[in-house]
Amino acid sequence: MSTNPALAEVKFGPDGLVPVVAQDARTGDVLMVAWANHDALAQTLETGEGHYWSRSRQALWRKGETSGHVQQVTEIRLDCDRDTVLYRVRQTGPACHTGARTCFVSRLERNQVRLGPDGGGHVLERLRAVIAARAAERPAGSYTVDLLDHGPVKVSQKVGEEAIEVVVAANAESPERLASEAADLLYHLLVLLEVKGVSPDAVWDELERRAR
Repeated sequence: MSTNPALAEVKFGPDGLVPVVAQDARTGDVLMVAWANHDALAQTLETGEGHYWSRSRQALWRKGETSGHVQQVTEIRLDCDRDTVLYRVRQTGPACHTGARTCFVSRLERNQVRLGPDGGGHVLERLRAVIAARAAERPAGSYTVDLLDHGPVKVSQKVGEEAIEVVVAANAESPERLASEAADLLYHLLVLLEVKGVSPDAVWDELERRAR
């Protein structure tokens, strides 16, 4: 057993376990919930990869050890009572054993449970998912599809127009108008990335690199 003094601060339950929430470090989406014991947390701290304790197998396991869908843990946090752990992770591939991006694919509604993909908790992730769906499904009458069909030159032009409108709003209009124009710019920029085949993840990677 590790002698890491930091682990003495974790309040494990009577069974020696603590619940662990795995959260996408970039989007904030909750990917899965599992359990860890002292050794699992110690291995996570030592290796930087998500380790857990399987209650069914009664064994330590590393996320992705068979599937290859490993979790690079960027940060470990404790809740205020120090009896729940948060792993902020960079997930390789899907987090769920079913092949879904997240384990939370069931939405509890008033009269039913509805299955379906989770578009993400962050509005930009949800917007990206909608744009990608429009590109794949091509529904009639969609403004996004019309933009995509016109190609990068037209979409680039729209991005330029929206950028000018943001500048004008910032200098001569209300904060509400600036927020509206900024939303237009972000939407058209995501469409441009889609039409050029550039994943927004590449943009987020660059922003994170600069932040470091």
